[in-house]
Amino acid sequence: MAGYRTMMALLLTVGIVFQLSESRVTCRNDKGNEVDWYILYKFGNGLSYLYMDESTNGWKLSNNTIDSSSGTLGNTLKPLLDYYVRKTEGFGYILYNDQPEKTAKPSSSYGHSKGVVMLDRETGVWLSHSTPKFPTYQSKSFWPKSGNVNGLQLKYIHPNAYDHFIPKTFHWALQDLKTGFPRKDHFFRVQNLTSLGGKHFVSFAKYTRFHDDLYSGLIVKCMPESLYVKGWGKSSSNQLPSNCSTRIPHHVYNVKRVKLNGTVYYDTKDHSKWCVAPNTGWTCISDLNRHESQKNRGGGAICFQNIAVAKAFNATIDDKEPCPSVTPRSDL
Repeated sequence: MAGYRTMMALLLTVGIVFQLSESRVTCRNDKGNEVDWYILYKFGNGLSYLYMDESTNGWKLSNNTIDSSSGTLGNTLKPLLDYYVRKTEGFGYILYNDQPEKTAKPSSSYGHSKGVVMLDRETGVWLSHSTPKFPTYQSKSFWPKSGNVNGLQLKYIHPNAYDHFIPKTFHWALQDLKTGFPRKDHFFRVQNLTSLGGKHFVSFAKYTRFHDDLYSGLIVKCMPESLYVKGWGKSSSNQLPSNCSTRIPHHVYNVKRVKLNGTVYYDTKDHSKWCVAPNTGWTCISDLNRHESQKNRGGGAICFQNIAVAKAFNATIDDKEPCPSVTPRSDL
């Protein structure tokens, strides 16, 4: 069990670090300083981004661009970029993406998920994100040109691992990360996790055989109030409507438009995926859209309770899709 808990710890980060160490593998901000966790939100055009961590009390506009080697991503990814050149001993990584750069598009049995896992023998970092073709395959220029267009944010899924290396000296459970997937009933998991800084997170994950929406079928059932969900709205004919069914404990609303730093972006121009329960301070960074087809895709979310973070995300909501012909709930 100790090895299993370590495996789960090494998998969590929207910028989250586990186990005290002087290791190079850690989350780092724009100044290169270690942080317990962070969230990035790239604007819908260009390379500018908003940054948030425990100390910022909301969004801060970064002075760097998302592709800068001296920005938050560049500083955090430095161990991986160094490994490409030096083959650093004791370092492992997994890059997974359902829209990889150089390999064929994987089958829908793989998760609709994108991320970077970096680890050494003592610490690990997980960057969960929504950027196709990121990071660029074994290149110092890690940001793909295709990532300039849409707004994106960095955050049990059966990921498509298009590039990986896990040293044989690492725990056996880590060796299985790139190929493992659940074989038991239910096909979902809710896991409590704690960062190095003592912050509590909840990881929600579902496999393809879960056959339901991540938000109305799983997350909202564990929340104390209604959810506002931001996803990719380009496939409007396939999009699930806001859900006000009495079969779920709270409503699930689709966010149709966000405002970032004074600029409005429709969900067709913002590829980020997140949800917020604003009154109780819960925020989730997620993998999946609210599309009918994605009921049958693996994916997940990392959720945590922080009033400042929830307030910052809620403030970006410029328009939501109402529930048709339904009396509003008293908890809104």
